[in-house]
Amino acid sequence: MSPRKPDEPVRLTKIYTRGGDKGQTSLGDGSRVSKLDPLVRAYGAVDELNSLVGWAQVEAGDPRLQRVQNDLFDLGADLSVPYEEDDGKLRVTQAQIDALERDCDEVNERLEPLKSFVLPGGTEAAARLHLARAVCRRAESVALWAADERPVNPVALVYLNRLSDLLFILARAANPPGDETLWKPGGS
Repeated sequence: MSPRKPDEPVRLTKIYTRGGDKGQTSLGDGSRVSKLDPLVRAYGAVDELNSLVGWAQVEAGDPRLQRVQNDLFDLGADLSVPYEEDDGKLRVTQAQIDALERDCDEVNERLEPLKSFVLPGGTEAAARLHLARAVCRRAESVALWAADERPVNPVALVYLNRLSDLLFILARAANPPGDETLWKPGGS
């Protein structure tokens, strides 16, 4: 087998290893932990989120979502290695959050101001983005829980918070102008 190339982050020749058959897995630093470890749960929730962003991307065709998916792999890698400041590991950065904020501002300025809460749904793309947003909130909650148990990059937590904002804004933008279903309190 030829050596791994510098642009190959991993080389998987065999997908199953049997290493996790007894409920343990390896973190990014090589340490073995239970699959119930808070970091494993956190990067698992991010993986689920990434799958839903990909599903939304199939319908939305938005290049921002492709960048987000790559960022979410970075985030999963970040969470898979116990955090130590300035440890030289792949970590989510403020620049990635700044990009999300630019995206939020750019898309939101074209939308009508909100006058009520928006019910998830509308077009296929909007519905998928709303689902991704909801799972993003859960991934953030799981990552926050992990941060109570183990060291976690604080920027990673901010990234998930900002990403849920972007997914909400993109979901709104995926519906035709004025065609969002707004919440009517008590109005069933």
